[in-house]
Amino acid sequence: MKFEFCREDWVQKPCDVLVVALDDDWAQRSEFQSLDQASSGWFRRVMQSGEVSTKPNKVSMLIAPTGIPAGVLCIVGTGNASQSACNTYFRAAGSAMKALASRQRSTVRFVGFGNSPLEIRAAIAGALVGSQGQDLYKSEKSTFAPEIVEWTGSNDAQIRAGEIIGESVNLARLMVNQPPNRMYPETFTDQAIEVANDAGFSIEVWDKQRLIEERCQALLAVARGSIRDPRLLILRHRGAPPDSEPLALVGKGVTFDSGGYSLKPTDGMLTMKCDMAGAATVLAIFNAIAKLNVRRNVVGVLGLVENLVSGDAFKLGDVLTARSGKTIEIHNTDAEGRLVLADCLDVALEEKPAQIIDFATLTGACVVALGNDVAGLMSNQTQFQVDVQSFTEKCGEYTWPLPMHSFYSEQIAGKVADIKNVGEGRWGGAITAAKFLEEFVQTKPWVHLDIAGPAFLDSAKPWCDAGGTGFLVRSFAEWLLA
Repeated sequence: MKFEFCREDWVQKPCDVLVVALDDDWAQRSEFQSLDQASSGWFRRVMQSGEVSTKPNKVSMLIAPTGIPAGVLCIVGTGNASQSACNTYFRAAGSAMKALASRQRSTVRFVGFGNSPLEIRAAIAGALVGSQGQDLYKSEKSTFAPEIVEWTGSNDAQIRAGEIIGESVNLARLMVNQPPNRMYPETFTDQAIEVANDAGFSIEVWDKQRLIEERCQALLAVARGSIRDPRLLILRHRGAPPDSEPLALVGKGVTFDSGGYSLKPTDGMLTMKCDMAGAATVLAIFNAIAKLNVRRNVVGVLGLVENLVSGDAFKLGDVLTARSGKTIEIHNTDAEGRLVLADCLDVALEEKPAQIIDFATLTGACVVALGNDVAGLMSNQTQFQVDVQSFTEKCGEYTWPLPMHSFYSEQIAGKVADIKNVGEGRWGGAITAAKFLEEFVQTKPWVHLDIAGPAFLDSAKPWCDAGGTGFLVRSFAEWLLA
């Protein structure tokens, strides 16, 4: 799929499909007026008929429109487009493209998707998301990206930036959607090396022997049940002078999570290929910021393991010594992601970052608290938390803060070791998991993002197929670009 800026009269230039975004106040939109004039009033009559909806993400296909040289006129609703405009245009463009991707098309032109550069980039990313399905291994494909996508109301630079961000979102989605027999620590590493070489950032790989030498005993314990060796990846983007402190991004990469001896039920295990979404998110952010030439130093640390059951798998009651030297009692082997992140956070500290952000599909408790569309946001610094929440909300990817009061730490206090890897009972599980991670960041400004809900769709949305969503790739690419 190739993106191009439409420099000619968008109404009169022929195309296969003309996609136009219209809000509830459609009669006042210049796009409507141009189409109505070209069609000698036909389009006004169509809109007045009530057969075309402007409700958000509603797609209407008008075949062989009068006076308009397009095989199909596709109208997608944006409702009240002034509300959360980035999210509105991202979803509208995705909904239109997803509807059109049911068959192969040559040239598709988008008109009326946003006003600001941020909105336009969001819409372009949405179109890319709508063009990619999860039919990776189907004999007969069900999703087809058009050959050429033309965009109006922008310029070449903005279109390229939106394309990079959208491709990065789709990279995260593609990796999450890979089945666990094809996506495991070694193959994730191979993919990450390809991405690094293409985008132009550096990558350092720690194999099992290096992890042993580096005393990453918490991560290694989780990996023991699998025949597939773990990996730890360190990514580096150098966009600022060497003495500029980097931002550290840390990602949980459990490529499959059975729960270990705290075994998950079948239904809970079926989608656990998505438990590496945090690591995929960080890799995709690096792809975006390297290609966008972000002027900031950023380091990424990804911990990659499988959590399986075997005679050598770690057990309830085990005591582990993390890389930092802190000891951990294991009370639940399905609370494994925080063990992986404990060592990754300690590695990140050695890079002397200004701030640390971790991304993890960490707890079902966060989904219970916030649902499937909002990520949990926890931090040891209020202003850092506010900054992250405000920008993700501006981009239309929602995060919400959960309390981090000191008394929550009492729930993870150990009796045999320094701490234990779960809290007391079911209550506040997302928070006690975050308090566990806080033990490994010292006093460094830190944000924890529990993306367990929004990282994966059990069923399709109008703008995105089921499976991986690439949640937060767009927000953090934009945040670092700003």
